[in-house]
Amino acid sequence: QVQLVESGGGLVQAGGSLRLSCAASGRTFTNYAMGWFRQAPGKEREFVSTINWRGGRTYYADSVKGRFTISRDNAKNTVYLQMNSLKPEDTAVYYCAAALAYPVTGRGDYNYWGQGTQVNVSS
Repeated sequence: QVQLVESGGGLVQAGGSLRLSCAASGRTFTNYAMGWFRQAPGKEREFVSTINWRGGRTYYADSVKGRFTISRDNAKNTVYLQMNSLKPEDTAVYYCAAALAYPVTGRGDYNYWGQGTQVNVSS
């Protein structure tokens, strides 16, 4: 089992920045690629970004490419999502997840999920 706890969400104005964190515990963190997903009200949960086991490779959804940066600190068992130039359409609950494969973008590809953190971007 891997337990994931997200933090760092909040309310920010359009154009602002937030950094989300996801702390992992349980099984060896470096066994897993990590991903971020988001779910807006009334919409499907969608892929945002993923990072491989060592952190040297990343992949992004087109909607966030150039604005968001995923990273991980394996010494701290934590993955981050730096979100810049935020837009109102980025408003969603953001989830981190762990997968045994990289790069994967489907919800079913991820084995463990956090509870989510709310991000609200005002216009």
